[in-house]
Amino acid sequence: MTNLKIYCVSDIPIPDLEKLDLILAGVGEKKFPNNYITCLDGINIQNKQKYYSELTFHYWLWKNEFGNLDNKTWIGFCQKRRFWLNKNSSTVNSLGDLNKSILRKIPKEWEKYDAFLCEPIKVSPAKTTKLIKKGWKNWLKNPSILFDKRKHNIKLQFDMFHGYGILDSAIDRMRFEHREEFRHYVDTNTEFNPHIMVISKKIILDKWFKDLFSWLFECEKLFGFKNLTGYDKGRLYAYLSERYLPFWFNKFYKSKNLPWIFFDTTI
Repeated sequence: MTNLKIYCVSDIPIPDLEKLDLILAGVGEKKFPNNYITCLDGINIQNKQKYYSELTFHYWLWKNEFGNLDNKTWIGFCQKRRFWLNKNSSTVNSLGDLNKSILRKIPKEWEKYDAFLCEPIKVSPAKTTKLIKKGWKNWLKNPSILFDKRKHNIKLQFDMFHGYGILDSAIDRMRFEHREEFRHYVDTNTEFNPHIMVISKKIILDKWFKDLFSWLFECEKLFGFKNLTGYDKGRLYAYLSERYLPFWFNKFYKSKNLPWIFFDTTI
């Protein structure tokens, strides 16, 4: 077994979350107790947390603490309601169950992989009512979307829930060498690894953050912040990252999918 640091990001302090064996990170406007790492000092994008969500902490860690992390440690990220599991489990019904099931070590036999991602979620088939209501610009342009579930892809799902054409416009701001390949990825895939959750080594994560944030800061010049309101658009830069992460890690590195669970520690 090898060393693993998992940072769990939350926008509010949660007493039950503090009972888990995780490194806690607080983002946003709430005041956090001393056992949380916060993003208020050093180089930070705390003022953008509303739009970047947990990436606010990812950026802070990268800019301020990466020099203190060694190259052998696995570094992972999760969220206040989503956790890595050491195996698929349908028996996590309590905080105690969760604490027993959380991933804490990377087995030696997994060392052949470069990164670990969440097991993917499917975006196909889209519900007909949602497709008609939210995807009308897409099916007016291409009526076969109404009948061909193979076209219920990542791009369609993003257009429906986060704004028609936004993903395409964001891709236009991407590094040229990635641009058309990523466009093909969102046009042809019907599932992706969600939640910006990844486990990898420092040297790889450094490359990921350099590529990711350079792209997002370019996207800021196009979308800004003023019109990013509501659940669907408010966290736009996090949503863009969520689609880019599985493409990037699977393109450049050998990745393995790991189980995860939604468990609400705020209830």
